Amino acid sequence: GRRLGRRAVSGGSGARPHVDSRLGFQTDAGTMSARNNNRLPSNLPQLQNLIKRDPESYTQEFTQQFHHYQSTIRIFKLQPDKPSKELSELVMFLAQVAHCYPTQLANFAQELKDLLFSHHTILDPDLRMMFCKALILLRNKNLVNPTSLLELFFELLRCRDKLLRKTLYMHIVTDIKNINAKHKNNKMNTILQNFMYTMLRDSNPKAAKMSLDVMVELYKRNIWNDAKTVNVITTACFSKVTKILVGALKFFLGKDEDEKNNSDSESEDDGPTTRDLTLRYSTSKKSTKNKKKLDKALKVLKKHKKKKKAEVFNFSAIHLIHDPQGFAEKLFKHLEDSKERFEVKMMMMDLISRLIGIHELFLFNFYPFAQRFLQPHQRDVTRILLYAAQATHQLVPPEIIQTMVMTIANNFVTDRNSGEAMTVGINTIKEISVRCPLAITEDLLQDLAHYKTHKDKNVMMSARALIQLFRTMNPQILHKKDRGKPTEASKEVKCHEYGELDSKDYIPGAEVLEEEGEKNDDGWESASTEEEDDEDDEGWIDVHHSSDEEQQKEVVEKMSNMLPEARKAKAAIVSASRILTQDDFKKIRLAQIAKEIDVAPGKSQKRKIVEDTNDESREEQLSLRTIERLHKKPKSDKETRLATAMAGRSDRSEFVKKRSKLNPYASTTNQNKKKNKNFMMMRYSRNVRSKGKRSFREKQIALRDSLLKRKKHLMK
Repeated sequence: GRRLGRRAVSGGSGARPHVDSRLGFQTDAGTMSARNNNRLPSNLPQLQNLIKRDPESYTQEFTQQFHHYQSTIRIFKLQPDKPSKELSELVMFLAQVAHCYPTQLANFAQELKDLLFSHHTILDPDLRMMFCKALILLRNKNLVNPTSLLELFFELLRCRDKLLRKTLYMHIVTDIKNINAKHKNNKMNTILQNFMYTMLRDSNPKAAKMSLDVMVELYKRNIWNDAKTVNVITTACFSKVTKILVGALKFFLGKDEDEKNNSDSESEDDGPTTRDLTLRYSTSKKSTKNKKKLDKALKVLKKHKKKKKAEVFNFSAIHLIHDPQGFAEKLFKHLEDSKERFEVKMMMMDLISRLIGIHELFLFNFYPFAQRFLQPHQRDVTRILLYAAQATHQLVPPEIIQTMVMTIANNFVTDRNSGEAMTVGINTIKEISVRCPLAITEDLLQDLAHYKTHKDKNVMMSARALIQLFRTMNPQILHKKDRGKPTEASKEVKCHEYGELDSKDYIPGAEVLEEEGEKNDDGWESASTEEEDDEDDEGWIDVHHSSDEEQQKEVVEKMSNMLPEARKAKAAIVSASRILTQDDFKKIRLAQIAKEIDVAPGKSQKRKIVEDTNDESREEQLSLRTIERLHKKPKSDKETRLATAMAGRSDRSEFVKKRSKLNPYASTTNQNKKKNKNFMMMRYSRNVRSKGKRSFREKQIALRDSLLKRKKHLMK
């Protein structure tokens, strides 16, 4: 009866009835739409979508939800440690529509910040994460001041929530990057850097480590690449927390570049890759047109990547330290008192040696400290030798370096050691001598020169490299037979005393050039004859170019007829009277090479002069390869060769005969059992005794049958 009554009421309207399963009777469309409108405030995602489209039409629904949020937050403050899913949904809803009602939600962000600041240690992890995401959303809409928000997030780094710390770390880096996107915001950067300095000294190690990671990441992205950031990071090198200490040392040593290359936090890599474009065009029809499209797309991608690529500077962070001498002394004192692992001490030694070598510091106590570890059996001794070589420079007194060089020679370069140990020792002495020529005495150098005839090729080649070095640096302290043929360059070589500077008021080798206004011997005229050249522009003129060998001979003859004093005087006149071009510098380099190869007058040249374009200047950072360099690969022992052979046999399953049994646990056939039986058990059987008495024809038939059987088996 109730169902018929509802039909009678709605019969005249002509609306299509709707069956409500919960009530058990049909309703019309008008009643259904009214119920949907009444349920709209409880459906927050739908209401959020509608408010973003038309905020004014849904002000009443928003006000209702806002009042509901206020009452919920008052209840929540009574018990802030309990989870509340309803509150998290309301907070995210209000954060999504905050830009639509800025007046009503003016204090919304501040209220969330106060809640997090007061109760972040006891809040539910999911609810705390939702509050932070809401504040990040408000910051992305530029509704929150970045200074106060970033300070709050740095405070939240103390929470024992790894996912929260990772989220906040990514937001802090991205937000500071966006702040400095168009131009450097120095005021904001100063405030945040001062706050970072206090965070690095925080009692919570996790918060301090995360602050250090933020500063390192911002430096590598060329956002905070100033000296203030570097000097703030230097304070972390004295931290008592090992992770913070190692992070700061890695920053200065540059060891974590490969780890950061694969990080997902780099927002510049979000675009399409080369693989994406190749896959896109490879699925279509292969034609010349599509290939041209792919090439063009790859060129455009490469162009965009170049635009997005961060600017790379030639100097490292070590150059930006304000007081390198004081920093090195404090770090060395920290190293002496440290009880860290040996690996951490090695990193500290590496940084101290780089500081001494790059800034030419005086830290005399470092050399006796390093001498304690200079033994062939010492762990990672090649790295310690590298640090010893890095810490030398020309301003260190020779008597301090000579003690360390003698220690290396006595401990490594002896016949009781292996060839590799002797080679490493000679290579280290050579690298120290490059940086400090007075570090080696005449007696020690002549003793090391005797190893040029050693039976071990590595030792022999290292000794010869040392002799060759001193032929160009100071041939006077070598034995006469080791000096080689005297050349023009070797006669001009002079070993400078300690502290002596080699300052010249001319460009060495400029005497091969002509003075301003003179005419060269090759037929080239000076710039004053430009008017005469204009008359011959109508036609081509054949100009004879001499080969490199002819030019070299002319240069050598010209220089050999001049006295050294006359050369210097002419070089000074040429350097002061004209502006040198690239061709002039090329001639000067050619002349300098000729000096090194030209022997005494009257002797013929045995070698051609080849211009060396690679200038082997002393680099700031010494590589481990120069210390461990072996000219001949050492022989492997039996265990190493056996391990290499077994490693090559690991993937040979395809060459093994496959078993044809379906069931691996089934028994074998009698024929297979006969094959595996001992011969002494089978020697008196009839088959074995009759096998040797078969005729030639029987053997042919047996072979034919076996081949046919094998062929039939393979065909299956």
